[in-house]
Amino acid sequence: MTAAAQLNARYALPGLDFRDDPGGLVFAEVDNPLATATICLQGAHLVTWRPKEQAEPVVWVSEAARFAPGKSIRGGVPVCWPWFGPHATEGGFPAHGFARTVPWQVTRTETLGDGATRIAFVLMQNEQTRAQFPHACRLELILTVGACLGAELITTNLDTAPLEIGEALHTYFRIGDIGEAQLHGLDGCAYVDKADGGARKRQEGVIRFTGETDRVYVDTEARCVIEDPILRRRILIDKSGSRSTVVWTPWQEKAEKMGDLGPNEGWRRMLCVESGNALDNVVRIAPGEVHALSVSYRAEPL
Repeated sequence: MTAAAQLNARYALPGLDFRDDPGGLVFAEVDNPLATATICLQGAHLVTWRPKEQAEPVVWVSEAARFAPGKSIRGGVPVCWPWFGPHATEGGFPAHGFARTVPWQVTRTETLGDGATRIAFVLMQNEQTRAQFPHACRLELILTVGACLGAELITTNLDTAPLEIGEALHTYFRIGDIGEAQLHGLDGCAYVDKADGGARKRQEGVIRFTGETDRVYVDTEARCVIEDPILRRRILIDKSGSRSTVVWTPWQEKAEKMGDLGPNEGWRRMLCVESGNALDNVVRIAPGEVHALSVSYRAEPL
């Protein structure tokens, strides 16, 4: 019996089934009355999400995304954990941690009263992950796919000593054109400008995009809103358990060097707004304690 067949026997629901990909990965496919979504079990990586009231997806994935064992997927909602960005001391460790490139296990599925589909995953540790993060802990992700998309990333410290984590839900949002989009909600917030050598700055007004943007806004729990005049909608981003918001667009030169952002300037049709805990806001979890990072996304007409 294939991996997908085993999952279907135990966890399939009306509007949820699992499929094996020829490249060796397994995907969950959601098609319920409210939305469609695709989730890769490697990384518990939500690849696509489109509420059925929306003509366009709300979560973007590159047309050139690679789907292969051990490789990160360009787009969707990558899980960055247990560190964000480069590792503090080990240059050979993967950027943004290992959670997005290792298998996760489905632990439960359910259909909610409003018709949304909920799927819970737990990260499957191995020798490599334990070598890179030698702490006894449990990492879960709970995704709720409906007219709104919910994600809850839950870290439980099972060790006898405190542990420290950096984390983010590195969400790529589908927009009409980056040059026309605006991001509201961060006025007055301090940020680290990674595109300007890590300079510390303070946001003034709404964020407009005219070039490479790579910023970590710190000490903010604010709602962010993407205003998109091309697709005539706004995307509302709410969060809890998060003190950092990362805003990223590579712009043309960097996008061309990256090579997997898709043809016809695919980078222009996405914007990353990431809820997490990074830099000043890394999280310290006491033994036996639990930390949860939660996000909720929805789109409404502009």
